Formats: sequence, structure tokens, C-alpha cells
Amino acid sequence: MRIHSDSFEPGQPIPARYAAGTPDGFGGNRNPHLAWDDVPAGTRAFALLCIDPDAPTDPSLAGKDGVEIPVEHPRGPFVHWAMVDLASDLRSIAEGSASDGVTKGGKRTPPGPAGARQGLNDYTGWFAGDPDMAGDWFGYDGPYPPPNDLRTHRYFFRLFALDVARLELPERFTAGDVQRAMQGHVLAEASVWGSYALHPQAQPA
Repeated sequence: MRIHSDSFEPGQPIPARYAAGTPDGFGGNRNPHLAWDDVPAGTRAFALLCIDPDAPTDPSLAGKDGVEIPVEHPRGPFVHWAMVDLASDLRSIAEGSASDGVTKGGKRTPPGPAGARQGLNDYTGWFAGDPDMAGDWFGYDGPYPPPNDLRTHRYFFRLFALDVARLELPERFTAGDVQRAMQGHVLAEASVWGSYALHPQAQPA
């Protein structure tokens, strides 16, 4: 199975129109185009995750005045999108069809492919203490790495072909819930990634 995007080149910078944040504030936050082929026989549905593995493990450093987060700072995952029950005959997601602009407090009922369900992304926890931004952030919300982070972040769009038409998940599910529910049902996986950074001197990991 293969996946690609017309919105960015593999391993290259993601344009700001697909990011939640820019040096000047909020970005376009449009979901990028994705398309796939070479689907294995027996596929009954797909699941899609977008994960940044380069998030600082000490969130108190993000945006802190007078501090730059070094490249070697310990990192962990930050989920930007979790979507399941994508139809077995689906082969693409159009740019901007699932997200177009930042919704403060998160998108409660994000648009997307017919029949698909979208889970919570990690902005739900990130903004939990902010009265202006707190809420359930469902669906896609794009890159917004700390502007003082010296590491260029990577964003992996991971597509899974499944042998079940529907995953057993709670109404408010996370990427972790998806990964657990998929165990034993993955026929194939494909991924494509792009990079994004706000620090002008950001470097690759």
C-alpha cells in the first residue's frame, strides 16, 4: 500500500496553510490532500493517524521567554488527527475537506468522508487550562510547534488497511484507543511525512 500527498513533498516542509500556527499567529489549518493505492485484498475499512513524534516532553518550556528548547531535548508524540471507519473504496481525502481554519475550543462535529468517525487530537489536553481555547478538539488540527524549539518537527500521516469495517471505540476516542482497537486487524500500513518549524534556526532531529 502506498500513500502520497499533493499538498507537500515527502520529507519536505509542510506549507503554512496546513498548519494551525505560523510566526504571526494562527495558520490556515486546512487538512492536506492525501491519496493511496495498492490496497490489499480483504480490506474492509481504513484508519488514519497524524502524529508528530518530536513534541517536547516538558511542555512548560514551550514559548517560554528567554529559553530555546534544544534539539536533544527528550521528545514524545503529539496527535494531530485520528480518524477511523473510512470506507474500503475510498482512495483520497481532498485538501480542506475535513478542516479549514482554526476553531477555538475545537471542532465539535468536523467534516470528513461519509461514514468516518474522528477522534480527539492532543490540542484537547494542551488547551485544557486556557479558558479561551479549552474544549474537545476533534478531527484535524495541524502543526503548531513551539516557536522557541530548535528542532524541526515531523508530521507522519499513517494509513492502516483493516480487516474489519468498524472499530470498537468509545464516542470520545483518542489515537491510543485506535491503536489498541486495531491490534490483530491491520492488513497493511503506509505513511508519508512532512516537516514544520517556527524557529528560524530550527534543525532536523
